[in-house]
Amino acid sequence: MSLRSQDPYWLVLVTGPSGAGRSTAIHVLEDLGFEAIDNMPLSLMPRLLDGPAPQRPLALGVDTRNRDFSTAALLELLVALRGRPDCQLSLLYLDCRPDILLRRFSETRRRHPMAPAESPEQGVSRELDLLAPVRDRADILVDTSELNVHQLREEIERWFAADRGPRLSVSVQSFSYKRGLPRGIDMVFDVRFLSNPYWTPDLRLLDGRDAPVQAHVAADPLFAPFFTRVHDLVSLLLPAYESEGKSHLTIGFGCTGGQHRSVTLAERLAKALAEDGQQVSIRHRELERHNTDEGPA
Repeated sequence: MSLRSQDPYWLVLVTGPSGAGRSTAIHVLEDLGFEAIDNMPLSLMPRLLDGPAPQRPLALGVDTRNRDFSTAALLELLVALRGRPDCQLSLLYLDCRPDILLRRFSETRRRHPMAPAESPEQGVSRELDLLAPVRDRADILVDTSELNVHQLREEIERWFAADRGPRLSVSVQSFSYKRGLPRGIDMVFDVRFLSNPYWTPDLRLLDGRDAPVQAHVAADPLFAPFFTRVHDLVSLLLPAYESEGKSHLTIGFGCTGGQHRSVTLAERLAKALAEDGQQVSIRHRELERHNTDEGPA
């Protein structure tokens, strides 16, 4: 793609599994003043983006049902767009739990687009696997599992109010060192020095979203001073990153299994940053993979 010399415009790519709310998000963005195009074929995007600069922020919906869709092509497009000086890219991923997606297809009696002659379960599983690498690269991840249409609208408006323009979005993640660092992470904190709830039988099967686990981790004498310093450091750096035009920052907490300590710290920091007024999303990589019983966390 050729590069144009101009002030950058705001480009939002919207994707996610069928039934997660992508079309609703596109309609909300259009109401917010975006020029919105849904079901945009990947092969046509370079031609569109190399044309005249849009006069409004641009939102493009990417659907796995398009005949030219491929994960590799979308990832390649993301790399190209992130290297362009003429647009500021935000990848919005509408996520949803598999059981909720199945319920939505059951309620509407629709066939799943990726399994028209098979069960909806196969279609949901196939599409989630296909989109997993894209999900990992999302700037903004919105889980619609527990959201109705009105709540989803409020969430999209919170992130994309057009009178505000693009802001630095922060993703706080937990992970297991056994599986390596998440891709694209900017700041990493190793919390394996904290007391491990795994060795307490009543806590072993819980995770860092549960109050008893959080209380156990917070009781470690090093927890409070460590968390205070991390919060202060991140709060100090965020305005500087935003001033230099950075659109997304990923902060990771790692422990042995990605179940207890790292999840607790990610939850606590995300909550604190949200209370500070930051735009924050949260992700627990190992919990999403259902591998919380593989060993010490």
